[in-house]
Amino acid sequence: DVQLQASGGGLVQAGGSLTLSCAATGFTFDEYVIGWFRQAPGKEREGVSAIDSSDGRTYYADSVKGRFTTSRDNAKNTVYLQMDRLKPEDTAVYYCAASYGSGSVFYLNRDFYTDWGQGTQVTVSS
Repeated sequence: DVQLQASGGGLVQAGGSLTLSCAATGFTFDEYVIGWFRQAPGKEREGVSAIDSSDGRTYYADSVKGRFTTSRDNAKNTVYLQMDRLKPEDTAVYYCAASYGSGSVFYLNRDFYTDWGQGTQVTVSS
């Protein structure tokens, strides 16, 4: 079974940093696109970033571009989301997700992903 475990969330002041991890088991990790999503109370789940399976190319939502960096370590079956210069509007539950599909135009679309982790809370205080 595909399992994704997101961790690393917490409370941080505005301007601070956090690194989230997504540990994966149960599938051939390096063949899957991994995405990060977030959902704030009362809002839709939105795509934050994604990292391709084949070439490690990364994709970001405009709202986080230049502040967030995603990377993957295929030897450890883990994807990371380094979040810098955090803002209160980054407060949300963050999820990682996996997809065997292709087509980078879809990578920040939640419907592209078939498997999801349980989420980790990130709270940014002003």
